Formats: sequence, structure tokens, C-alpha cells
Amino acid sequence: MTSSHKHSPTRFPRLALSPLFLACLALLASPAHAQGAGQDALTAQAGNAAPALRTVVISGSRSERALDEVPAAIDLLEGEDLDPARVQDIRDLVRELPNVSVKRAPVRFGGVTGNVGRDGNAGFNIRGLEGNRVLLTIDGIRVPRELSSGVFGPAAFGRDYYDLGLISRVELLRGANSALYGSDGLAGMVAMFTTEPKDLLRPGQTLGGRVGLSYDGEDGGRRIGATLAGVASDTLQWLGSVQVGRSRELDNQGENHALNSTRTAPNPQKDEQVSVMGKLVFTPGGGQRHVVTAEHVDKQSEVEAYSGRAPVISAATHVGDLDGTSDMVRSRVSWDGRFPVASAWADELRAMVGYQASESQEVTHEYRPLQPAATQNRVRDVTYRERILQAVLQAEKLRPLGGNWSQKLVYGVDVSRASLDNLVTGVNGPSYESYPLQRFPETIETTSALFVQSEFASDRWSLIPALRYDRVALDARSSPLYPLQPASLSNGALTPKLGAIWRGGEHWSVFGNLAAGFRSPSPLQLNNYFQNPFGNYEAIPNPNLRPEKSRTLELGTRGSSGVIEWEAVAFTGRYKDFIEDLVTVQTAPVLQFQSVNRQSVTLRGFELKGSARLSARTTLRAAYGQTRGTDTARNLPLNSVNPARLVLGVDHRLGDWSLGASLSHSAKKSASDIDTSGTANQFATPSYTTLDLRASWQVNRSTRLSAAIHNLTDRKYWEWTNVRGIAANDPVLDAYTAPGRSLSVALVTDF
Repeated sequence: MTSSHKHSPTRFPRLALSPLFLACLALLASPAHAQGAGQDALTAQAGNAAPALRTVVISGSRSERALDEVPAAIDLLEGEDLDPARVQDIRDLVRELPNVSVKRAPVRFGGVTGNVGRDGNAGFNIRGLEGNRVLLTIDGIRVPRELSSGVFGPAAFGRDYYDLGLISRVELLRGANSALYGSDGLAGMVAMFTTEPKDLLRPGQTLGGRVGLSYDGEDGGRRIGATLAGVASDTLQWLGSVQVGRSRELDNQGENHALNSTRTAPNPQKDEQVSVMGKLVFTPGGGQRHVVTAEHVDKQSEVEAYSGRAPVISAATHVGDLDGTSDMVRSRVSWDGRFPVASAWADELRAMVGYQASESQEVTHEYRPLQPAATQNRVRDVTYRERILQAVLQAEKLRPLGGNWSQKLVYGVDVSRASLDNLVTGVNGPSYESYPLQRFPETIETTSALFVQSEFASDRWSLIPALRYDRVALDARSSPLYPLQPASLSNGALTPKLGAIWRGGEHWSVFGNLAAGFRSPSPLQLNNYFQNPFGNYEAIPNPNLRPEKSRTLELGTRGSSGVIEWEAVAFTGRYKDFIEDLVTVQTAPVLQFQSVNRQSVTLRGFELKGSARLSARTTLRAAYGQTRGTDTARNLPLNSVNPARLVLGVDHRLGDWSLGASLSHSAKKSASDIDTSGTANQFATPSYTTLDLRASWQVNRSTRLSAAIHNLTDRKYWEWTNVRGIAANDPVLDAYTAPGRSLSVALVTDF
């Protein structure tokens, strides 16, 4: 039988009785026959005069609303922000965003241990939190989780299941959003939306499309994509897209090209990517809209790991050759339907059902020529699979309240069932292992949630309380490949949120957001198991893990004054029961590692963004972000926090040309801001400044040619996120440098 450690939902009594919870409860209990959002946006929907067209986002409130009516910091990236000459992957996507980064360490792995860089573009870091603490979605479907742990040896699975050639819009929401989306959103959310026919078809056009070609000098990437859209009838539109890419290793500024572990130049790498998507948009009338999407992304990589070869033949364990391959596949099909209803309880219903299957496999082949012929070849094959079925039913209701007030109510149910599994196999593995095996047993994660958000708005105020209850159950299945009796887990979370906006004038406002968040332990953290009896060490499960919980406060202002636009945000957060992986919990008689809850972590910082139109053709931009993180229980810095960064930019339009430049400065990583308990002589990255130039030429109405030069001065520098855990005296420190000067170009034609 499977052992079960149950966590009652009553583990959150302080949260349930907090002023935040009581305030949300009181506001949510207001008359249910009303609805609204910012007075100019909501009242218009209720029947008043329509407001001027404004940029809208979805991730901030689960429904469309004006960007400046969200009481939180959101970056919206679309149009020229996704120009393939500037943005070809998620690392490029956040290059100029404050307090956001994407880790991409050099690929330097071993045959049995050491997985540096195998996770590629690992995922997003928002305000010092990363990995599965950031919620990632594509068209509302959750992206597969990160899986990275020393127990998987040379394998590490990141979260870059994207092809930006299929994406038309990205919304990056900062701060906890569990009240709307549940678990995994402690740090924030990155919501991506795929291209629809309306993005390509001009009015009256029945057939159109886009063809794009691009080259990226940082990794030699050559990419071609073709998207075709059409109108089949008055009620049916369709779209098909194919994206193909080839690239090599990411460049750096290492100069040692030795074919062994002293190498600092990148290991040779060959990457291939193929993505396809089909979409049907059905509008039968009466305001109904149905979107059916099928998407498939396949990324393959081959690495010649010269850095894994021994420089001197000295023992039978000498490594003469080391190669690695990886394959990341994600496939999903989803239906998103909207139904207008004329009732007292809803104006519109939205239903979404999606199924997604992903599989990532990493294989390492190690050749040891001094071994007997039968054991010369060692193969380690690790596979991670994730299947998720997700469904949402959501209702929206909007009415004027009278007295210059309106209310908008968004409520619904959110359910999902995910299967997470892994398999380790190979040839001539370590003597203490017998293949095949599992590091954690197959686990079924079931989540069911009820959520409600009510917004009250007038000309001056918007009050936006939200409340969500989640029930998360991890059911670990017994398996002959997993030697222990697995533990299961069940926990509940009640997460309130209260947002507020005060419009001090027609063009500026002050906003605040007080939110609770939570994240359930992952199956790997719960049942992680690895044992080396000969080395006298092991990684053991922790069935007593508690969910991570957070309380965050964000205060900000945004607005415009003539030619100037600005946004300033300050934030602070406390994270209880913070989960840290593979912590030493026992040194004798056996050295033991385990995932554990840390008592408390705090994060605080601020972000400034602004622009000034110097003329009808010229705009100046500026952005600055700074975060400080502390493990308060141990009084140690949080190493996942990146140094402060300043970005200054200028854009100028000249006829059919668009010219721009960006100056990016990153502060040094101070020694006092580094936890050295893991690496005593941790390398502290110096400050650096880089300059990027870009140009775009609108050849004709349909065709645009664009180019960008990154790191124009060929500055040698290190990004902190890629060198954590590397000693200052490491002889291959240059292997972790960022790319030098590079050129990227793109040609895009619409027809």
C-alpha cells in the first residue's frame, strides 16, 4: 500500500483570519447583482458610451481589461517587441526587462554527475524567484515543470517548450497570483498566446499569411517559418503554421579550444527545432466564439562534450569521449469557447478544456578506453514525462451599481489532473545502481479549485478583492522500479488578494496589491530517492514537506504627463516554508540529503520604467530594477537574486526606417550579497555595460527587413544567473562568459 501523509487545509488558520482575508470576504459579499471595472472601461460595457480603444491584457484578472487598470506590474510584449531580429528565444525576450532574467549556463556535463547547462534556457527568474515558482502558460495551458536535481546525474530538464514563431503576445505578470491561478505563481506569471487568423488577415481578406527568415549570430541560428490563414465561411476561420530552426552552441568569449576539461570555448552543439500548429476559429453567431488549437513543438540537441574528457590518461576511469543528446517534445490540443448568456448570474460563460503531453529525454554516452571491452561504453538515459488534462469554467457578470459605481464579477471552477513520471536506464551504470529505475514514482497530481473576483469601480476608485480555494492531492503510485514505499500528500490553500487603484487625475493613478500565494511540493521533492552505499551518501524523501506560502505587498504609480509616461513600483514579500532541495540533514553514519522547508525568506525591491517622446519621431526609454533577498532564519542572502540592472534606450523613426539603441548596465554582485555556504570562494560577477543597435526597413507595405547588433563593444562579462556555484579561482571561469559581439537579421513578409 502507498503511505500517505495528509496536510489539512486548516494549516492556514492565520491566513484565513487575516485582515486581508476579512477585507476580501466583506467585499465579495457585496450585492451580487452588480459588476464593473475601471469606470471608463466597465461602465461602457454596461451600456454607457464606449471608451477610447486601449491596450488590454488577460493575465491580470482572468478577463480582458485595460493594461493601466491592473493593480500590478505587467509587461506586455507584442508587435515590434517580438521582432525576430531582436527576439529569437525566451532569453532574448526579457533582455531589457528589469528584475527578470532567463538562465542559460554553458553546456558542461559529466557522464554520471554534473549537469551544468543541460536544461538550456531553463526558465524565467522574476524578482529573485525562479523554476516552478513562476507560472508559465500557453493559451491558458500550463507549461511542463522544471526537473533538475543532482540525483538525475547528467540530466536536467528546463521549461523552454516554446517556439516564439507561434506566439503573437506575451504578458509577464509580476508578483503572487495564486488567488486567480492557484499553485506555482509565487513569483509571477508568464502567459503566452499563439497567433490567430485575425492577427494576419486584413479587413476583407479571405486568404493571407506570413513568411519569415532569420539568422542569429549568437548561436548561428537559421530559422524559417510560414503561417497561412484564411476564411472558410462567414463563421469559420483557420490557420496553419510551420516553424523550422537550426542552430549551434551559444557563443562565449572563452579562448581555450582544447579537446578536454580545460576547454573554455563552447562545446560543439547541433540543435534542431520543428514546430507546427493548426487552429480553427468558429463564430456561429449570437456572440459565440470557439477556438480549437493543436500544437506540436519538438526540440533536439546533440553535444560533443569535450569538456568532459580527461586531460591526462591516468586511470581506468579515464574518459576518452563524452557525448550527449536531448529531445524535448510537447503536444497539446485545446478548446476555448465563449457563450453570451442573458441572465442575472452571468453575461458570458467561458469554457476551456486542454490536454497536453510532454516528454523530455536526455542520453549521455561515455567512452572509457582503458576499461575492459565489455564496460568501455557507459550510457545514461533519463526520461521525464508529463501529461495534463486541464479544464476551466468561468462566468463574468457586469452591471452598473448606481451612484457612479459599477461592479464586475468573475468566478468559476478550475480543475486539472496531471501525471508525472520518470525513467532512468542505460548501460554499464555505476555498480550501486541497477537499471531501469525511477528517482520518484509515477505521481498523479489532482487539483480542484473555486475562485471569485469582484471589482468595484467609480471614476476615482477601483477595489478588486479576489479569493480562491485550491485542493491539491499528490497520489504516488507504488512501482517495482522505486524501492521505497512512496508517500502521498494532500493539502488545501485559501488564497485571498486585494487590489486597489486610485485615479488621482485623468492621466495618472496609484495602485496597490496585497496578495497571498502558495505552491505545493513537487513529486520529486516529496519522494526523491538516491543511494550510493559505496560512497556512503544518499538522497531521501521528505513526506513531511509543507506547501510554500507567501504574503506580498506591491505599491505603485503609473501615468502620463504630456510626452512623458512612467511606472514606479515597490514590492515586498515574505515566503514561509520555502522549499530548498538536497540540503544536508545528516552527516553520520551516512551523509544524507533531503528537500526541506526553510522557515522564512524575504524579498523586497523596486522597478522604474518610463519613456519620453522628444519629438513625433524620437522616443527615449528607461528601466531600472533592484531586488534584495534574505533567508531570514539563517540571515543569509538569497543567491537566486540577480544584481540591479539599468536599461536606457532610444528609438527614432525616419520615413520607412526605424532605428534604435539600448545601453544596458548591470551592477556587480557584492560579496556581502552572496551565500557562500555552498561555494566558499564563490565568484562575484563584476559590473558590466553593453550597447545594442538595431534598425528596421519597411521595404514595402508587406515586407520588413530588420537587423540588430548585440554587445557592439564586444564586452567580456558574466551574468550572475549563469555562474552561481562557480568558484572565483575556477580555471575554466571564461567558459561561463556571455556572447561577444553578434549580428542578427530577419526578413518578414505578410501577404
